[in-house]
Amino acid sequence: MKLNLKRPLAFFDLETTGTNLAIDRIIEIAVIKLLPDGTEQTQRWVVNPGMPIPLETSLIHGFYDEDVKELQLFSAVGTEVAEFLTDCDLAGYNSNKFDIPMLMEEFLRAGIAFDLSGRHFVDVQNIFHQMEQRTLKAAYQFYCQKDIENAHSAEADTRATMEVLFAQVEKYKETEFIDKKGNRTVPVQNEVAALHEFTNMQRAVDFVGRMVYNEAGEEVFNFGKHKGKRVEDVFDVEPSYYAWIMNGDFSLYTKQKAKEIYQRWNQNKATRPAANKPAPAPGGEQGAPKKQTFQKPFNKPQQQQRNKPQQPQGGDQQKPYRKPEEPAQPVNEDMLQMLANKFKKS
Repeated sequence: MKLNLKRPLAFFDLETTGTNLAIDRIIEIAVIKLLPDGTEQTQRWVVNPGMPIPLETSLIHGFYDEDVKELQLFSAVGTEVAEFLTDCDLAGYNSNKFDIPMLMEEFLRAGIAFDLSGRHFVDVQNIFHQMEQRTLKAAYQFYCQKDIENAHSAEADTRATMEVLFAQVEKYKETEFIDKKGNRTVPVQNEVAALHEFTNMQRAVDFVGRMVYNEAGEEVFNFGKHKGKRVEDVFDVEPSYYAWIMNGDFSLYTKQKAKEIYQRWNQNKATRPAANKPAPAPGGEQGAPKKQTFQKPFNKPQQQQRNKPQQPQGGDQQKPYRKPEEPAQPVNEDMLQMLANKFKKS
């Protein structure tokens, strides 16, 4: 069948050193670019990941260190990959959670600009899991009645993914779907925008789902102690949480989206009225600023502070200090005269 396309749709698959977005690297990229007229353009790159390939991973996809040690790094071919995907919507199997964010990590590490805004993303696995709950191998058998030859080869998996989508669109073109809220729709349509909407139901901000959009289209944390809270609200009460994210073991794309939100929050914060800003002068006009005077705070003098000895640190407390008693002296003329002068009227 022929998909109804308004612009190219690039099906792609990656083979990598592992599944950790922050640590692992790409080894192979295979792309089938489907054009609106139904023609295809294919491209494949195999690169040196710049790190050892774990044996358990090599046993899955067949790439060993010896196979890639003489090849270029991703940074050498990244611009070519980005140009090949120019103006393309993106499709793959589990691509929203893995392939797209992994590819973005490599672009960001290499300093290659690749803008995802305005693109549609069709994750064939999401259609499959929501409609049938199976794996790619089972999906290919279920929808196409075929077995994947040379499974876990990026090119074979990419073509199988494309054929599965064709079969899904044909099979579910009139199938009703009931979501968790009881809404009934026919979501699998021969239209990339509709497929994008159906395969992005989590509405992730950063693909991996650390942040998601709520029903109002606002970014919300989807993990940790602030799960369910608006990102900007968290920055209001705990701005250091942003620094924790930027210094943490998060993917570069998650950090990039967090930075965009933080910068927007910071700009909005600067335009908000200050909480303790003084009210304007009566009459609607502000008068000349008054000269500020500063007064030394009044401290009540403590009685007998000058001659009071310091208490010892720890141990038994010392007895209060008392002035030594002196023997009383007899009253004389000088003493009487001093008293008279003190109490005489002016």
